[in-house]
Amino acid sequence: MVTKLKSSSISAIFLLLYSFTIFPVTMTFIMKEYVIMFEWTIVQLSSCAPSFILILDPVSLSFSNTVCLISGCVMLFSSSYMSHDPFLKRFTWLVMLFVLSMNMLVFIPSLPALLLGWDGLGIVSFALVIYYQNMKSLGAGMLTVLANRIGDVMILISIGLLVLQGHWNIMLMWDFHLSFWAGLTIVIAAMTKSAQIPFSSWLPAAMAAPTPVSALVHSSTLVTAGVFLIIRFFPFLSTSKSFMTGLFFISVLTLLMAGIGANYENDLKKVIALSTLSQLGVMMMSLGMNMPNLALFHLYTHALFKALLFLCAGTIIHNSLNNQDIRSMGMIYSQAPLTVACMNIANLSLCGAPFMSGFYSKDLILELALFNPTNSLMVILIFLATGMTAAYSLRLSLCSLWGSKKASPMHSKQEKDPYINWATTILATAAIVAGFFLQTIFLEFSPIPFILPFYHKMLTIFVIIMGIFLAGVIWKSDSNLKILNKFEFFCTTMWFLAPISAQPLSKMSMILGTKLMKSVDQGWLEILGGQGSIMTLSSLAQKNQSIQVKSFNFFISMMLFLSLMLIVSLPYIPL
Repeated sequence: MVTKLKSSSISAIFLLLYSFTIFPVTMTFIMKEYVIMFEWTIVQLSSCAPSFILILDPVSLSFSNTVCLISGCVMLFSSSYMSHDPFLKRFTWLVMLFVLSMNMLVFIPSLPALLLGWDGLGIVSFALVIYYQNMKSLGAGMLTVLANRIGDVMILISIGLLVLQGHWNIMLMWDFHLSFWAGLTIVIAAMTKSAQIPFSSWLPAAMAAPTPVSALVHSSTLVTAGVFLIIRFFPFLSTSKSFMTGLFFISVLTLLMAGIGANYENDLKKVIALSTLSQLGVMMMSLGMNMPNLALFHLYTHALFKALLFLCAGTIIHNSLNNQDIRSMGMIYSQAPLTVACMNIANLSLCGAPFMSGFYSKDLILELALFNPTNSLMVILIFLATGMTAAYSLRLSLCSLWGSKKASPMHSKQEKDPYINWATTILATAAIVAGFFLQTIFLEFSPIPFILPFYHKMLTIFVIIMGIFLAGVIWKSDSNLKILNKFEFFCTTMWFLAPISAQPLSKMSMILGTKLMKSVDQGWLEILGGQGSIMTLSSLAQKNQSIQVKSFNFFISMMLFLSLMLIVSLPYIPL
């Protein structure tokens, strides 16, 4: 039976079994607040001892559980979505390596060993983004891998700085004279992985990967690695006040940029990618407000509904002859009721609709933003971005799910695949239940109990309703309108971040490369290099040869003349 299963189905069974097996262990660790750390000292170098550390605690186990549950559902979905792919086994191995890298990142709290998982994520994500081998995928893959390399370099610099502490254990960091620089490198590394401004442009570009990979990357693996790193380092980083303020400011800007951009985007997957970016902004914002547990809570709830949203989008794209433009979709609700129901659950959870999983974490973050001594301009921007979330979710639904039919009338959508149905149903159940469940059993979210006035409490719901209302009023129903005005172009290019990240850098490097080639390779090296030296030697040899050939007779006559002189002068030489 097992031999007849596809490789993706076998890996899905393995991942789901692992997730269900460690679930009771996770619950035990959370309830009893256990922390177990294994440390193996590899070598002792004076006061510095490089060691390999593994940690089992509520955070790492619950994160691993969530990642493997989502990965299992994604691999189940891939069994259908990638069924026609001739290299399904290769795809399965790559995704499993991706999940393994994320688990290594979670369970290893030592910076040098953590690089295995951190670099693994970057390299495997590049291989998955360029999976469909064309020029567009290669460009997106290069942008992804180069943006992530900045983070890798920052981690390496922080390892060098932390040699002064004599260890690299994330859990036992303390303040020292270079702690500001160590903290800065770690925050920049986290910002590159979690695509905060100015490193945001790679996230929508990574949509070139197959949809199951997008579901995995944008829910629980690659983009959450940065948030997870800051959560792990939080006791060390929170000693610096500038870190909190800077992170808060950047995250709010990212949140706003992604929210506005998603309202003008027409690619189904890019809209969902920008919604991921805005939710990452929410997580970073809660870290900037000194709430790491709440950021982790939102990370879990977001991972579940975002994976569901991507899987539903993948099903719609698969059934729409691989067309991703929402302007050419419509009336999907009558053709694929289960997919649309699951997508509505995910969308409602994303907006923070009451009693969905997103409501429990997102509302709590927004209420604490009101309660904390936060800048009023920042609070206005946060709530504006929250309204944008509701607006682009409704626009997506109006365009693709409920709008008039714009696709080919001959094409119908089927929902007969058990792999897809099971994957979406499991995640939809998790997206409904997870928020309440995590809130009842998980860690203390708020550092202090707080009470809000009624109108503050209702503000979030009011903003969401206003966002939905504005989307309904402003939404353009003309699907053929393809001319962008300047403001729309500014928003769709992520405040010009996308062209700035790619074009000037490549143009500068191209111009620099051409100038170097002309001045060095075809210039100075022609004189001073191998070509120059061989030309100099050959010209010297030719001159020498010409002198010798031309002066041959002169030399012979000189020799004869000297010999004659010697013979003539011999009798006169006294013996």
